[in-house]
Amino acid sequence: MSQQANAPAPVPTAITVRQQSRVLELEFEGGQRYALPFEFLRVYSPSAEVRGHGPGQETLQTGKRNVGLTALEPVGHYAVQPHFSDGHDTGIYSWDYLYWLCSEQGALWENYLQRLDDAGFGREAGRDLQAAAAGGHVHGQGCGH
Repeated sequence: MSQQANAPAPVPTAITVRQQSRVLELEFEGGQRYALPFEFLRVYSPSAEVRGHGPGQETLQTGKRNVGLTALEPVGHYAVQPHFSDGHDTGIYSWDYLYWLCSEQGALWENYLQRLDDAGFGREAGRDLQAAAAGGHVHGQGCGH
């Protein structure tokens, strides 16, 4: 994920939450600017809930198109911890990880869209919505189980 194995992670010089446009703006030394949509940040959360505990254990995140950011907390001098409107708040985004997301945003986004398509999901529909459309229900989602 890092540029070089021993190179220090680039540290953002400015971080701005844009609620209306639903993006996290980051600026790095040298004037590099990036805008990461909240949805992108949420589906690429570095948390174990999303990434699992090893290769092949990732969980495809669906229905996150309209997720909001309710808080952004600093973690020491090396990371931030976003709190998303869907209740997810366990991902700690190091400067290195954020810079990697910025640098690889195009390829990562295309990969995510392809995985959604392969699984039969759209950006609007989560797993619960797909089950409801098929006439089923999801256990634990208000079905009395």
